[in-house]
Amino acid sequence: MDKAAATSYLAQFIGKQLRIHTTDARIFGGQMKCTDKDLNIILALTYEYRAPPSSVIKETVESSGKSSANVTWSSRYVGLVVVPGKYVTKIEFEESRMVKSSVVV
Repeated sequence: MDKAAATSYLAQFIGKQLRIHTTDARIFGGQMKCTDKDLNIILALTYEYRAPPSSVIKETVESSGKSSANVTWSSRYVGLVVVPGKYVTKIEFEESRMVKSSVVV
């Protein structure tokens, strides 16, 4: 997909909640405001999430006695951010979980 097609595709997500994964293993979750020809993405109302260090994950798994364990990711509110397109590895769309209700009259 060329840059123009990718930019057009991303435009459909303006105003929607996205999770953007980056090359340094961070995840940014926020509302998409815009993109540009270089596929940079601007998010508003954004939280940054970071996985704990691999040593902490390893210790947690070993101490649990199981092959996997739950670990807590750190998060912080970062507000308005620009995520450079060259560092984006994955984009996830957060669908609304609101249930439509019907009214019988």
